[in-house]
Amino acid sequence: MKKFLLKCILAMFLSPGIAQDPHFSQFFEAPLLRNPSLAGLFAGDIRVQGVYRSQWGSVTTPFVNGSFNAEYKHPIGTGDDFITTGLQLLYDRAGVTALTTTNVMPALNYHKALSGNKSKYLSLGFMGGWVGRSIDRSKIITDNTLTNGSSGETFNNASYNYIDGSVGLSYNSYIGDDDNNSFFAGVAYHHINRPKNTFYDATGVVVQPKWVASGGVKLAVTELSYITLQGDYTLQGNNNEIVGGMMYSYKMGADFDNPDYVLHFGGFVRVKDAFIPVVKIDYQPFSIALSYDVNTSNLVTASHARGGAEISISYAGFLDRSNSTRNAVLCPRF
Repeated sequence: MKKFLLKCILAMFLSPGIAQDPHFSQFFEAPLLRNPSLAGLFAGDIRVQGVYRSQWGSVTTPFVNGSFNAEYKHPIGTGDDFITTGLQLLYDRAGVTALTTTNVMPALNYHKALSGNKSKYLSLGFMGGWVGRSIDRSKIITDNTLTNGSSGETFNNASYNYIDGSVGLSYNSYIGDDDNNSFFAGVAYHHINRPKNTFYDATGVVVQPKWVASGGVKLAVTELSYITLQGDYTLQGNNNEIVGGMMYSYKMGADFDNPDYVLHFGGFVRVKDAFIPVVKIDYQPFSIALSYDVNTSNLVTASHARGGAEISISYAGFLDRSNSTRNAVLCPRF
């Protein structure tokens, strides 16, 4: 049956209404993939983050994802506005056919101050760039392969590329007058140009637009501890995903305003798919986090609850310059 097995293997990536983008359990460590308007929502002038994920190794050839993003925030004009420039790189390799996707996406986010007395910002972000996709044709096995020694597939190229783009809007502020309590909310629209998404010459096969609604709240518990709640709702084609949870954070050191370490631990749930315990430690200006997906979906019989391991490393700090955000009372951060 010509093309049947190949289409089964690639259906979740290539078919309208089925295709979904790569995702991370530590979604909070890949903010530009959530919403380009979340770039710059941190304490610092510069932030660099990397996330690595390996999933389904207990069931099949592992699906491997890697994300790297960098952000640079600085004041603009004579008011309290800021601008963040960034870069998002993404690598994804899936399945026995080594379906590989590589993204290179510059980003720009403008933070507009809505108050002169309190940190209250509306941010509008854009991200867009190059996407390349490829497949290892030698690993494609169809019925024709078994009878004639070749797959029988007729697509001319084992790779293609396209331009993609996203736009997002977010709002962040303190809760009341306490800058230890803050929140953000935002919505993003990805794949705004609906790029072509097929190895064949067929028309109408496109990357489905994706909506992502995000939110988070940070609340002080004591002078030494706080909790952070975050969640995303994603809608792409006929698919949707809900992920959310909470982290408890405890500061260690003599100065709780500038602790030597901050220990975070908690858990997240990806509805109908996985429970995700997370542990993270900050040793300024670095952070490292580990998580593991405990599979709870219908695949649990085959996976034995083993989903995917994930690790993230990040750096966030201030630069030695006259217009640093270090002493900015009004500054977008979460």
